[in-house]
Formats: sequence, structure tokens, C-alpha cells
Amino acid sequence: MRRRPGWLRVGPATVLALTVAVGALIAFGLRAPATPNPGEATAVAGRPAPALSGATLDGGRFALSDARGQVVLVNVFASWCGPCRDELPLLVDAERSWSPRGVRLVGLNIRDGADAVRALLDETGATGFTVVPDPDGTRAVEWGVRGVPETFVVGRDGRLVDRRQGVVTRQWLEQRVAPLLAG
Repeated sequence: MRRRPGWLRVGPATVLALTVAVGALIAFGLRAPATPNPGEATAVAGRPAPALSGATLDGGRFALSDARGQVVLVNVFASWCGPCRDELPLLVDAERSWSPRGVRLVGLNIRDGADAVRALLDETGATGFTVVPDPDGTRAVEWGVRGVPETFVVGRDGRLVDRRQGVVTRQWLEQRVAPLLAG
């Protein structure tokens, strides 16, 4: 019997260790927030927001054009996205706090199933969240979405004000959205 060179002899412990290491890297990568790109805000600011309308998850209708006069947060998310799950309660809380001042939150749910989304909304306390399904991701492409989560701020005039790739934070909301509510 011919022996393999030393570097080719791999035992079960080595295979297990490599499997665990790769699995940990994948799991960490799925949970880690995407790195925000500070240049993105200036890249979209002032452009008219792409159209967004259609049936909502709860059977209603949503049209971004009908929300003119409000500051709209368009959050692109999916139930299979860990960071989306983490930020959803913060976004819903921001809408609840700021809705009397003219903030509206709408979710653009990409490549997902209705049951999975409903389970996520129940789990995160986001029931009542307006969700427009985008099963094939076509609408997300029209918005220039590069990944989930991603949040766009649409000003009262229907133009894009800001964009956040990755998880929004309370600080980001205070700095980027709150000033739009003055006056």
C-alpha cells in the first residue's frame, strides 16, 4: 500500500475542526451588519425616489406617491437575514415615536415567503408594519439595493434624502431622520 505525503493525511479531527471553522465564519458573516458606505447618501440624495406601490402583506395597498408629505423610511429586508431581524424592532419603534411628526415606515420584503415574514413580524413585535412583497427582487433592483438590510429615507417631496446599507442604528436615525421632522 502506498502512503500519502504527510500534508495529505487528514484525520477526522482535522476535518471536524475545518468544518466548524468554516461554519463559524459563515454564521458570523450572516449575522454581522454590512459595512455602511458613507458615500452612498450623497450618491442618492436629491434623486426622485423610484416608484413603489402594490399589494401589502396584509391585503391592503401601498403607494409611495400617496405618502407624499411624509418622511418615508423604506426598509429592504428578508426573514432569512439576521441583521434585518435585529434592526426591525428599532425601526418599528422609530415609526411609532415619530409618526405624529410625519414618519411612515414601509418594508420592501425581498425573495421571501409570506408565512416566514409573518412569523418574523410576530417574533419582533412588528405587527402592523406595512410590508410590500417583492418575491423576485425586481423592485429592489429598481431601488438599487445591493443587499439586506438597506434603508432609504424619502423626504416629504418624494426625493431620496439618504441611504443606509446595513443595519440602522438609533444614532443614525437621530442624525439623519429627526432633522427632517423639524418644522
